[in-house]
Amino acid sequence: MVDLPIKNITMAEPLVDVEEMSDGSKILRSPQTLEEYPENQSKWIFDWAKKAPTRIFLADRSGLNGDWRSITYFDFSKKIKSIGQALLDRSEGKIRPIAILSDNSVNNALLLYGAMHVGIPVVPISPAYSLLSQDFGKLKYILANTSPNLIYIEDGQKFRAVLESNQFGDAEIIVSNNIPDNIEVTPFDELISVQPTSAVDKASADVTSDTIAKILFTSGSTGQPKGEINTQGMLCSNQQAMSQVWTFLNEKPPVTVDWLPWNHTFGGNHNLNMILRNGGTLYIDFGKPAPGLIEETIRNLKEISPTIYFNVPRGYDMLLPYFDKDQDLRRSFFANLEMIFYAAAALTQSTWEKLEYFSELTIKKRVMMLSGWGATETAPDCTHVHWPISKAGVIGLPIPGTEIKLVPNENKIEMRVRGPNVMPGYWKQDELTEEVFDEHGFYCIGDAARLEDPSDIRKGIIFDGRISENFKLSTGTWVAVGSLRTDIIASASNVIQDAVVTGHDRDEIGLLIFPNVLGCRTLCPDLSLETELEVLLSQKNVKNALVSGLMDYNSRHSVSSRRVTRAILMTEPANIDKNEITDKGYVNQRAVLERRSNLVDKLYKGAAPTILIE
Repeated sequence: MVDLPIKNITMAEPLVDVEEMSDGSKILRSPQTLEEYPENQSKWIFDWAKKAPTRIFLADRSGLNGDWRSITYFDFSKKIKSIGQALLDRSEGKIRPIAILSDNSVNNALLLYGAMHVGIPVVPISPAYSLLSQDFGKLKYILANTSPNLIYIEDGQKFRAVLESNQFGDAEIIVSNNIPDNIEVTPFDELISVQPTSAVDKASADVTSDTIAKILFTSGSTGQPKGEINTQGMLCSNQQAMSQVWTFLNEKPPVTVDWLPWNHTFGGNHNLNMILRNGGTLYIDFGKPAPGLIEETIRNLKEISPTIYFNVPRGYDMLLPYFDKDQDLRRSFFANLEMIFYAAAALTQSTWEKLEYFSELTIKKRVMMLSGWGATETAPDCTHVHWPISKAGVIGLPIPGTEIKLVPNENKIEMRVRGPNVMPGYWKQDELTEEVFDEHGFYCIGDAARLEDPSDIRKGIIFDGRISENFKLSTGTWVAVGSLRTDIIASASNVIQDAVVTGHDRDEIGLLIFPNVLGCRTLCPDLSLETELEVLLSQKNVKNALVSGLMDYNSRHSVSSRRVTRAILMTEPANIDKNEITDKGYVNQRAVLERRSNLVDKLYKGAAPTILIE
């Protein structure tokens, strides 16, 4: 197909100021001054309630027969005041956080913003800690660490096991649906039926940019989750900065269909707040990029045409087969779409090109592909792409008000961050807080970077993996894990869902592979869906596809720091209780290598090349 033009959207010119430091570091800044932003997020809610009272803010599929249930900006503003009053009535003058255990929903958002409206911090907790965990270890740790006086659960039946486990101490339990008979809980409707008083307005007036909005817990490579303090100022400044480089957001209210969880900074801070700040509409997707759930996403996208769309690379990979076979889906998805955004992990170039292909096929133009970079500790964005780029990997330039320090670190360039979007510290972990800031107040995020074009920094920064992930082979050769992993997945994405790179102090690079089960089943159409994973992975078609992909990869990467000689297809999925998978759904390289060290030893016992199934 002939290369067609990009669908234009208005964005700021890519510019950057560079300060050279005496130690060899560089500090990158946007030449734009960060403009004024509100003290708290409630201002956006009440502004839009006046400007566009009947516009839908949020909708979910909790209506009758799974229909859309929506709430306007005006109704939302009224109900968060009722909830704020109900929470103040329960506080008895002592501000304790509230915890939200459930997935995204209209009621989740009402409680989230209702609490923040009156200055009560919210602790959104990954549902996986209640639904997938066997011992509720992470959940117990977070609750003990934050001592919430109220805990919200959307569906009493879905969360019955954790409700019956008596994890919640003296906290009041609020439930929306399927209220259990044998457990004392408060119906959610009681909160929104409370008549607000002047106490709500007084409490709201005291909410400043320094007020704690959320405590977001993220999994580390070892140990218990860390609580990142997110202030109102962090969240508001971040949205203001993004709107100054993505100027198209100021032109018309965005519409999106989004599944990304609000207990994570990408979904809850970047996406949800972007819709709120710009008076848009968010259709909450109860689907996910997983077998049995992706179909719900497809259903929603065939009904709602987004103007902006957010996802992780795995999500786009799972959409591609549906785009290929469903013309109506393609038409609905691309009809009004202005940009596609990916984050949280690197998008493979093959997925990038397929998305462009389907865009050209459907609307005769390429939709703008954009990305950014940040962390829970930075609210989240530090950089944004705000110009057309031709390939995956570029994470943009600093947004207004945020400084990026590039520090030489052995064979890598470390990124550090300073700005109003950076957290004040970790919840109840002062020593850890001190450790992660350098002497100039830059947050040491642990990520590495390189420049797309060292002679022209305006072309952007490329994410170059984690500083701690890289290792040396026994020859002393460094292995850059981040880019190697991305290229490997792209080479055999029909077999590889994710991969952990091995080879520290060994002669050769190997892989522990988490298989793409759907892709493997596609390679073996004669097998039933009930076929056990070990049998599926042992099929000739699967092994041939993996070997072919690795051979193609190696033909393009002959040096020892890139060449892969052995791999194990693992039948045991990543274990969230053992930190092998984070609450965001991504594989934790360090934890997998530590827990499965026996597999690493086994991988290197035989002569290369080796393909094993374990």
